[in-house]
Amino acid sequence: MTAPDLPPSRRRFLTYLVATPTLALAVNAGLLEEPAGAVIPTPPQVAELEDLGDFLIQAGKPTEGKLIVLDVSTAGKVTCALPREEVGQGITTAVAMIIADEMDVPLSDVTVTLADARPELLFNQLTGGSNTIRSVFEPTRQAAATAKARLVAAAAQRTGVPQSRLQVLDGIVVGGGHTIPIGELSAAAASPQLKVAQPTPKDPATYRLVGRPQNRKDAREMVTGQFKYTNDHEPVKGLLRAMVRRPPTINATVKAIQNEAAIRAMPGIRGIHVIQTGVAVLADTFGQALDAKEALEVTWNAGTVDDQNDETVKQALRQVNLPMTPALGTVVEGEFDFAFANHAPMETNTAIADMTANGGTVWAGMKSPIVAAQTIEDDLGLPRGSVTAHVVQGGGSFGRRLFFDAALEAARISRAAGKPVKLMWTRVDDMRHGRARAASHHLVQASIIAGEVVALQHHVASIETDFRHGLGEVLTATGTQLGNPDIIPVSAGGNASFSQSVFATTITSPYNFGATSQLLNESSLKFHTGSFRSVYSANTRGAEEIIVDEIAKALGQDPVAFRLAHLKDPRYVAVLTTCAELGEWGKKLAAGFAQGIGFHAEYKSCTACLVEMDARNPKNPRVTAAAIVADYGLPINPRGAESQLLGGLTDAIGTTLRAGLHIDKGLALEGSYSQFHFPRQKDSPREVKIHIMPATTGAPGGGGELGLPAAVGAVANAYARATGTAPRSFPIIFPVDFTPFTKNTGSTRVQPR
Repeated sequence: MTAPDLPPSRRRFLTYLVATPTLALAVNAGLLEEPAGAVIPTPPQVAELEDLGDFLIQAGKPTEGKLIVLDVSTAGKVTCALPREEVGQGITTAVAMIIADEMDVPLSDVTVTLADARPELLFNQLTGGSNTIRSVFEPTRQAAATAKARLVAAAAQRTGVPQSRLQVLDGIVVGGGHTIPIGELSAAAASPQLKVAQPTPKDPATYRLVGRPQNRKDAREMVTGQFKYTNDHEPVKGLLRAMVRRPPTINATVKAIQNEAAIRAMPGIRGIHVIQTGVAVLADTFGQALDAKEALEVTWNAGTVDDQNDETVKQALRQVNLPMTPALGTVVEGEFDFAFANHAPMETNTAIADMTANGGTVWAGMKSPIVAAQTIEDDLGLPRGSVTAHVVQGGGSFGRRLFFDAALEAARISRAAGKPVKLMWTRVDDMRHGRARAASHHLVQASIIAGEVVALQHHVASIETDFRHGLGEVLTATGTQLGNPDIIPVSAGGNASFSQSVFATTITSPYNFGATSQLLNESSLKFHTGSFRSVYSANTRGAEEIIVDEIAKALGQDPVAFRLAHLKDPRYVAVLTTCAELGEWGKKLAAGFAQGIGFHAEYKSCTACLVEMDARNPKNPRVTAAAIVADYGLPINPRGAESQLLGGLTDAIGTTLRAGLHIDKGLALEGSYSQFHFPRQKDSPREVKIHIMPATTGAPGGGGELGLPAAVGAVANAYARATGTAPRSFPIIFPVDFTPFTKNTGSTRVQPR
């Protein structure tokens, strides 16, 4: 027998890692061959100690007790107005599941709606950073447990049966020979004189709904067209339709309108107003507003980036990227470029506003409604608290609705016109003047000595990402003070910015690669940017996953075996091992076909993605199959998690292979889905296997952004293995294969080439 004080060999250690039903597959795939030397541990990184989600939760602590308010009707129905924004991620269903489990009521009896802006919540009404479920889980459990305890106490008061002998089953309080529907107890349960036993939330291990797949409660309304988005609402009478003629370059302003009289004479036109972002046209119908907008003849002042194009942007990024420290030993390195990418939600920017001289009301899909209302107040010179912001579910976001451009613009137009308006951006507006993921340039360098990675450097240069949607205030409130090197590293490029704070609290390597440094510096070019799904992680971790494959190749190791040997956490190992099995890693494929793998950990969750690609024609690659495995700690709704992972895969296929924005003379050339090549059904894999790991912790991790970075790495690595070409510029296939729409009108007319 081996002496207990002898360390296991590396080969035996790897055997322990895969000593599961996947062992035979792992051995057959050659995962355990040619073991490397001792792994060099990587010291804990900032995001591993306290990530962005932790800071958001910390900022919400002072108002956490008032976050979730439950109402039990006399009919026994439970309702909750969630102070977050639903944009298709399924949070209303997930929160309803938590409430139903804690209160022991049928899920069908729980309805979760969206709360208006609640300024008393301060920093606790921002939907972002994969943080909704993480931040509302405990407050929801506590509120539901308290509600149930009060209902039981009311039943005890009515029947004389001790509270300890009563329980709630399917919405009915039972015990001592009594059965009382909770609706009959709702009034008594609200009495401040009621004596209530200390409420204790359940052990999550005893939940009967949480952790089990559930269909979305609003799915039928969505697929049958009954669901109401902003454009479907008519909250006030006399709503005029508004559209804006936008400039030919970013941030340009109106110099003069040449044909105002002719436009005012067009059918249905009710007003023309110059605003900060262009010329607003008011009409009886959107069709009339669109015709008038396109007929406008406007001269413009210069914008902020009129002289910029794809090449000048790349040059600017290279100039601000921080130099690498000289590497030792064998060097594996890569230089990567990622283009701007539009969020491209199906629902374009839309908002309703009814403003007066003293205040007003807005309706829109808003992820930061408190900041939206306050920004409108400040912009229009209104007193604090004079604007009410109604949160309407959005048709997709992917980070886009963190900004409230449409609500602010609608408020400006309504104030100028003195009438209520419904504003809609066209697809061209949203593509060219909306927010986009910032273009970035990456330098990645790994040092290998004696067959082991001893250092990894990753320097990122990005166009400045705009965080003026409330996140800056959150970071300041929670102690991420700018320039404090004990919390956020200070780069050689100057004091740490909000962007660097976000970067440092989200970007971390899941591998033991010795001394690891990941730094961000930004170019101050003033494009319209915003957080795109997974913010910095998609590009940063995607580039690193490409380099991980190239390190494994340099060492003559299998990419999965290499990752298994270097992953920091047993949870990570379990996820990657399961994914390799699910996707049949290492199986034989025909020439021109290949598999690719990627891994990512963020916000207390982790995932692995394996894809198969047909790249027989390198100019027309297609992902044909995928396997995805994720560990969310405590998964709330696995079916919702599957949808998020599938969406992340789709985003990764798009932004890695074909979807990006070309910049020419300060504006994107792309103006529609026909030009911005986001994946269609034909581009999507026919077979996707997704597995959600059972609970590994007692609390949920983040989910909305998790699936994108690993999939970026997997798609890029599959392309490299299939074609023998190491991709360095993304999207990989990126020609201007369309005739752009005319820039000087923002219309659907095409411009000469």
